Amino acid sequence: MADTTHDSNLIIGTAPDSWGVWFPDDEQQTPWQRFLDEVVEAGYRWIELGPYGYLPTDPQTLAKELKDRDLQISAGTVFTAFHRGADQWDEAWEPARRVAELTAEMGGKHVVVIPALWRDDKTGKALEDRTLTDEQWESLATGHNKLGERLQSEFGLFQQFHSHADSHVETMEQIEKFLARTDPKLVTLCLDTGHAEYGGASSVELIEKYPERIGYLHLKQVHPDILARVRAEDMTFKDATASGVMCEPPQGLPDLRAVIEAAEALGRPLFGIVEQDMYPLQDFDVPLPIATRTCKYLLGCGSRTTVA
Repeated sequence: MADTTHDSNLIIGTAPDSWGVWFPDDEQQTPWQRFLDEVVEAGYRWIELGPYGYLPTDPQTLAKELKDRDLQISAGTVFTAFHRGADQWDEAWEPARRVAELTAEMGGKHVVVIPALWRDDKTGKALEDRTLTDEQWESLATGHNKLGERLQSEFGLFQQFHSHADSHVETMEQIEKFLARTDPKLVTLCLDTGHAEYGGASSVELIEKYPERIGYLHLKQVHPDILARVRAEDMTFKDATASGVMCEPPQGLPDLRAVIEAAEALGRPLFGIVEQDMYPLQDFDVPLPIATRTCKYLLGCGSRTTVA
């Protein structure tokens, strides 16, 4: 499902993640005012909300900050753990409802949904088994189908499921299993090219094999040499990120030109939101020049790729 107001363009935007933001509040993250200012300076016009509470959650305040900078919201982000059973619904819905409400008020059409990680994203400690039982797979699919229905019926928003490193939906096999168990009308993919590559999945193959399930893109790359070390050492995603596994395009994999060409071939509008995981950020001056170069590079990768 995509925003049909932009013909068949791939609309490039960015997210707080590219400024080192993983949490609502953290001293190692770029302050939100600086993030918004630098997004504009880098050449983007579309952003995601990022973790709820990073940007102002008061709709009037946020709307003014966006309007002052001619920025628009493409999506919000929520986190779920539906594989843990039916009782996870109440725990997931209230934060999801808040994100959905703010996203809809800002004119966004999508909610990026990230499954719980089996390793803690700050400490790297293993929290549960790294594979799911059949019963857990069923709970996962049921929860996401229900979430997709509620987001559409109550807010007019589309659920975009984000496979993720150190989660139970990471590899090509796991992504395909998730797609087979969920309703195409209620669950489409936020295809994150970096996380797909990290898990050994092919973004181009997913686009070509499941065109109707591609609803949104996160554009990023992984450094192949660092990824090889990550796999050899079974490194946590937190440590992999700190080691620079997510790198500036076009230095890594997958080939984003090929991804963009495959996405444009779908013949319908899509968002392609740039993400380059940088947490923890050691220097607030690092993100802007990378974001600027990345925007320019991606705009040159497709014939119908734009920022507006």
